[in-house]
Amino acid sequence: MKPFKARLIKTIAFLAAGFVLLFLFRFIYGYTTGLNELQEEDFSNFFSDNESLSLKKNYASDNYKFKRLESTLTNAVAQPHEFDVNQKYEKTATVRNRSREFEKDEKLIRSTIKKFNAIIQYEQNAGRPGNRNIHFLIGTPPEKFDSLYTEVLKIGIVGSKEITKIDKTNEYKNLNAKKASLEITRQSLLDIKRQSGKIDEYINLQNRILEIEQELQSLGVQLGDFNEENEFCTVKLSLSETREVKVSSLHRAKVAFEWTVQYYLLMLCIVAAAAVFGFFFLLVIDKLLPSILSKLNS
Repeated sequence: MKPFKARLIKTIAFLAAGFVLLFLFRFIYGYTTGLNELQEEDFSNFFSDNESLSLKKNYASDNYKFKRLESTLTNAVAQPHEFDVNQKYEKTATVRNRSREFEKDEKLIRSTIKKFNAIIQYEQNAGRPGNRNIHFLIGTPPEKFDSLYTEVLKIGIVGSKEITKIDKTNEYKNLNAKKASLEITRQSLLDIKRQSGKIDEYINLQNRILEIEQELQSLGVQLGDFNEENEFCTVKLSLSETREVKVSSLHRAKVAFEWTVQYYLLMLCIVAAAAVFGFFFLLVIDKLLPSILSKLNS
C-alpha cells in the first residue's frame, strides 16, 4: 500500500508542478506585455468606408524620356528614338495612427502640413475626449510627398500605412478628346442655328447647345484638376485617440489561472489520448507480430 501512496503523491506533485509552472509562465508573460495596455477598439479605415463622400481628387504630372528601337526601310538596323512622355497619375498615401496625446499630435500634424506647404482639403472631427478621431485629406506638392509621408509616420503610433499610384494618362487624354468632340458639335449646331427654320426646331437646337455647354463646363472642371497649378498628391491621415487601461495584478492572476486551466487540461487530454493509442497500437503489434514472423520464416 505504501508504494502505491508514494507513487500517487509523486504523480499529483508532478502534475501540480506542471500546472504551477504553466501558470507562472502565463502570469509573467502578462507583465512582459506592459503594465499599461492600449485599449482595443475598432480601427476601421474611414476613407475606404466612406467612398461615397465627394472627396477631392488630386493628380500630378511626370515628364520623362522614353526610348524605343525603330527600323526604317532604307536601314534594317534598329535605331533608338526618344519620345517625350507626359504621364498623369494619382498618388495616394493612407496612414492610420493611434495617439495617447491626442491634442499634442493633432497640433503636430497641422504644423507638419504647413511646414511642407500642403493644404487640408477635407477634415472631420468626431468623438468625445478619451475617444476622439480626426481625419485629414491632405493635398501636398508632388516633390514633397515622400518627405511629408515620412514625417506623418513619426506622429503617434502607426496602425497601418499604404501608398498607391495609379496612372491617369489615358483618362486625361479621353477627357481632352471628348472636349474637342463637344466643341466641334457645338460649333456645328451654332452654324445651323444661323439658318432659318421653324420655332420648335430652333428651341430644340438651343436646348441641345445648352446641354453641350453644361457638358463642356463639367469637363473643364475635371480637366482643371490636371492643370499644373492644381497638381497635388494625396495623404489620407486618420488619428484615433486611445486610452491606457490599468491592468491590476489580481486581474492578471485571474486571466493566467483561467488560461492555465484551459490549456493544461487540453495538454493532459492529448497526453492521455496518445497513451491510450500507444497502448492499443502496441497490443495489436504484440498479437500480430508472432504470426507475421512465422509466415516469414516459413
